[in-house]
Amino acid sequence: MRMGSYDILGNIAIVKFPEKTSVKDKKKFAEELLKMHNAIRTVLEKKEKIKGRLRKLSTEFIAGEKTKEVLYRENNCVFRFNIDETYFSPRLSNERKEIASKMKKGEEVLVMFAGIAPFSIVIAKNSNVRKVYSNELNRQANKYAELNISLNKLKDKIELISGDANKIHEKIKKKFDVIVMPRPQLKDSFLKEAFLLSKKGTRIYYYDFCKEEDINLIVEKVKTEAKIARKKIKILEVKKAGEIAPYKVRLRIDFKIL
Repeated sequence: MRMGSYDILGNIAIVKFPEKTSVKDKKKFAEELLKMHNAIRTVLEKKEKIKGRLRKLSTEFIAGEKTKEVLYRENNCVFRFNIDETYFSPRLSNERKEIASKMKKGEEVLVMFAGIAPFSIVIAKNSNVRKVYSNELNRQANKYAELNISLNKLKDKIELISGDANKIHEKIKKKFDVIVMPRPQLKDSFLKEAFLLSKKGTRIYYYDFCKEEDINLIVEKVKTEAKIARKKIKILEVKKAGEIAPYKVRLRIDFKIL
């Protein structure tokens, strides 16, 4: 029975059903998923698109164990989080691994929009950086981030900075070797803050969303914001880091402060 697309997050499957699918058909599909995948314990229906700066999802229980808490593993790390209260994308697993591979020994790294800390933890666990600073606005996400840092035994390597990404420079007087910016879809680029926190030699990994034909416009936007901040930069790489809709991509721009 083929009906709806779904993502598997550890013990939970999240299904997006076509409109007007009956409750009976949803339950039938969910029961088949539970039989097909031994690891799945719960099936939820995705009700709405991820919304707002806190990137919250809305789901409804369909079948299995009645829970919305996930235990998920990737890149030698383990994560626990609540599907509806925090944002997490399993599709960025390889992206997190690639970013970790770009880190150098002894570096201090800032991860903005860190959520439950997947980028922060994968970097700390799979590289020789000295320390990772993990910033997130969502209080529930920060609670899970603290739990996940403990679960992965990284308390000595990761420091949480809670609150608005635009005010990190007020909380911590430091310039970073690396800044990772896995931004949600927001109007503000937050590059102004990143430039305040950078120094000569800082590498910034900036994420944005655009239509394929607008990739050069995003690159120019980064260059323009650098000029406004009076920073000279060198673009190291422009990479499509996944398709999020037909002809719309998640873009990663790697650049260095000169």
